[in-house]
Amino acid sequence: MRTSLILLACVGFAQSLVRVPLSHLPSVRSRLRAANQLDEFLREHQPDFFSRRYAHCYPAAQHYLHMGGRSKERLFNFMDAQFFGQISLGKPEQNFTVVFDTGSTDLWVPSSYCVSQACAMHNKFKAFESSTYAHDGRVFGIHYGSGHLLGVMAREELKVGSVTVQNQVFGEAVYEPGFAFVLAQFDGVLGLGFPQLAEELGSPVFDSMIAQGVLDEPIFSFYLRINGSGFGGELLFGGMDETRFVSPINWIPVTQKGYWQIRLDAVKVQGALSFCYRSTKGCQAIVDTGTSLIGGPARDVLLLQQFIGATPTAVGEYLIDCVRISSLPVVSFLINNVEYPLTGEQYIRRETLNNKEICFSGFQSIDIPSPAGPVWILGDVFLSQFYSIYDRGHNRVGLAHLSGRSQISV
Repeated sequence: MRTSLILLACVGFAQSLVRVPLSHLPSVRSRLRAANQLDEFLREHQPDFFSRRYAHCYPAAQHYLHMGGRSKERLFNFMDAQFFGQISLGKPEQNFTVVFDTGSTDLWVPSSYCVSQACAMHNKFKAFESSTYAHDGRVFGIHYGSGHLLGVMAREELKVGSVTVQNQVFGEAVYEPGFAFVLAQFDGVLGLGFPQLAEELGSPVFDSMIAQGVLDEPIFSFYLRINGSGFGGELLFGGMDETRFVSPINWIPVTQKGYWQIRLDAVKVQGALSFCYRSTKGCQAIVDTGTSLIGGPARDVLLLQQFIGATPTAVGEYLIDCVRISSLPVVSFLINNVEYPLTGEQYIRRETLNNKEICFSGFQSIDIPSPAGPVWILGDVFLSQFYSIYDRGHNRVGLAHLSGRSQISV
């Protein structure tokens, strides 16, 4: 009898953990580069992706950063998104590939009524085929560097991994701007930020999961891998996978709800350079799965690029001689008194173009004014080296070093 109870308890626990496999595929930027169209695209659009994504961080007085009405300039950096997973909407299920993004909060997918070229290249939601669809009637608009994504709001049954969320608010995009969306390897976005960012589309998916009691704990966690195999790791709802990391977990309080924003004590470059250390507040950092790079204040990052010997390109990227990677300095992030070092092999991005390997710096300049101090963005270059945990129950982020098994998983 006791054995049966233990087995039942294990089954119940397994059901409360929702596993979503992730794929790692080339970003829009990489595909544009491979097609010899990146320079032309960036010259024409001159997008300031980071300031648009983090417009919510700017002082309220800078009202020109907001579109007014229900259209706000905030969403993920779609040019560099590279980790994707599957969800389904409706009954019968309609499948979509999405970016699971901690830097935004809304859920949207293309509508069957979309008139854009980009929609023709992706899966589209067909409301008339679903028995569980409920029309909302409201409209939404989200600004990108190349124009506005427009759509209508609805409610539907959503399936993520093994869990079903009832009556989930989502957006049906009827217009997707720009050529970049045509090349994107995702259909839409599922945001995992705090509900304070959800002015566009109502209750976020993770909040719905918590409210409907389908998870064991109000936690989700990411294991991200960049290894060239297409395997991108795993997103886990309802807890964490303790086989993926080694204890202890460094728990860092969220300093401002919206993004997963935390305090960053210092950024160090092998004892020769140090940023944030002059401020008693340190810096702020946004932990962001929807951005591939590590971003920092322009003056600091320029010094960092010069120190590692990176040279700028015409489109704002920084190149590194690939043969120098093994001799590059270690860049460390001090968070809650714990140091997280990155070697050159870890912060340099490699791409192959015309059978030639090209190496890019994984750092990018941004400037986001904040009353709490300078802001850095910890994107996938950082997050792929550690296990990250997002705890809404205690409003904190957990970071842990990967286990030996996880470092070689494919």
